[in-house]
Amino acid sequence: ETFKRYRETEVIHARFAMLGALGCLFPEILSKYAGVPIAEPVWFKAGSQIFSEGGLDYLGNPNLVHAQSIVAILTFQVILMGTAEAYRVNGGPLAKPEGSDAIYPGGPLDPLGLAKDEGKFSDLKVKEIKNGR
Repeated sequence: ETFKRYRETEVIHARFAMLGALGCLFPEILSKYAGVPIAEPVWFKAGSQIFSEGGLDYLGNPNLVHAQSIVAILTFQVILMGTAEAYRVNGGPLAKPEGSDAIYPGGPLDPLGLAKDEGKFSDLKVKEIKNGR
């Protein structure tokens, strides 16, 4: 039971880490190739924009999210992530029946049908965890 929890936790953290890596690259790509005017597209400098006089505009657009308070951003982030995690833990409307794998539910959450071939699916599970590490 403990190993199963550790496995599930590692996969979830790996997925968040891969999304974070994408989040580091996405503003730079938008700024460089799509011409989106982002004040500081480099990921390790972007957070300091919240302390500037004008605050932080997500994706360079003040109409999306115009952040001026680090406390408000932190509070919103905790609420948003907590809600998403509670939703995931409690199953949500797309959950599979009891006894199924909580990490790889399949069904509507596998629109490309990657889990149909069991051998290929096992390889994809290993690749996912290796990329997340």
